[in-house]
Amino acid sequence: MKFTELNLNDELVSALDYMGFETATPIQEQAIPLILENKDVLACAQTGTGKTAAFVLPILNKLVGKQDTNIDTLIIVPTRELAVQIEQQIQGLSYFISVGSKAIYGGGDGADWSEQKEALSKGTDIIVATPGKLLSHLKMGHVNFKHVKHLVLDEADRMLDMGFIDDLKSIISYLPKKHQTLMFSATMAKSLMGLATRILNDHTEIRLGIAKPAEGVDHKIYLVHDNQKLDILKHIFADRKDYDSIIIFTSSKSKVSEIVKSLNQNGFKAKGISSNLEQDKREEVLRGFRSKRIRILVATDVMSRGIDIKEINMVINYDVPHDAADYVHRVGRTARANTKGEAFTLVNEKDMFRVRNIEKLIENSIPKLELPEGFAPGPEWKEAPARSKNKRYSGKKKFYKKGKSGNGNKDGGKPKAQSPKKEG
Repeated sequence: MKFTELNLNDELVSALDYMGFETATPIQEQAIPLILENKDVLACAQTGTGKTAAFVLPILNKLVGKQDTNIDTLIIVPTRELAVQIEQQIQGLSYFISVGSKAIYGGGDGADWSEQKEALSKGTDIIVATPGKLLSHLKMGHVNFKHVKHLVLDEADRMLDMGFIDDLKSIISYLPKKHQTLMFSATMAKSLMGLATRILNDHTEIRLGIAKPAEGVDHKIYLVHDNQKLDILKHIFADRKDYDSIIIFTSSKSKVSEIVKSLNQNGFKAKGISSNLEQDKREEVLRGFRSKRIRILVATDVMSRGIDIKEINMVINYDVPHDAADYVHRVGRTARANTKGEAFTLVNEKDMFRVRNIEKLIENSIPKLELPEGFAPGPEWKEAPARSKNKRYSGKKKFYKKGKSGNGNKDGGKPKAQSPKKEG
């Protein structure tokens, strides 16, 4: 369906055309009409499907011709990067209409705080905020949410995973009782459904491509020992000299600088980003990566959701993500908007069970590649151990005789705990 068929304002359609967008994605096609009809929505779709525009466009459509400066829309997101990105998308999509917006997040200086305070107290059409920083402003009493008509929770499952449930409940208590609520998520976790039951009113559910990577992702695995990972990175990059946009995900902040240092020493231009980096430095790195001045970005999972950077050639999981769903979010950075991309995962022996969980989730086996010539053998792939059919609990208690018995203990028949044997 084309955007011209979605009953959007001509100025919005012109902005989309100017940005090169003509056809709506499935989530946009389904969500936009519902939001324009003022219905509460719970939408679940994988990353890279255009979720942000699915809620921003109909809200902007409602704001056309708005005269006052009251806060109309509150969008809550889990990370400052996502807050900045959504506000940038709002500015782009509202290029031909008069709509104000402000991102509220931590990590700034006194000037940032003053600008945030002014926007929250005097008003601007759309506020995009992280829960913690917004709650800080609310507790200080200089926020005016009396006229809010729209509440959007983006990456709602991620916010619950990060422990923001109480913050969200507190923020919602400041809003008028009558408002439209939109929840967007990549998964339909039980905790999410519980929150939806409490805050949505006669809502409509949209479920598209739950927890499945984009079709254009070429998944591959190298089975390696930890001391082989950096050398494998060098091999992968040397074979793909034409790739100008690569993300490496690691599960540890301490590894970010280690990987960046090693790559730079070997002639691969790389920068790192994690929550340890100051906000202005993080934004500087992201700008460099977007503009292709930085070829390789090494990041923790702070980057795995919600950051829309076009034409990323490849994602590498230096560490297997602990949660299978996080694999989908990581590799979802590439192959966006019907493009192609590669996703490599470096797997040691301890993480093989996590790969099996990922394969179960995506309903596909990921090819395990042979290590390149000159590499020492890596660990062998191990399939999941078969469950014994005889190990079913019968409900019968097991008793031990006092004195010497088959287990050789002398203290009332209870078997003593044995010290584990040291391996090799």
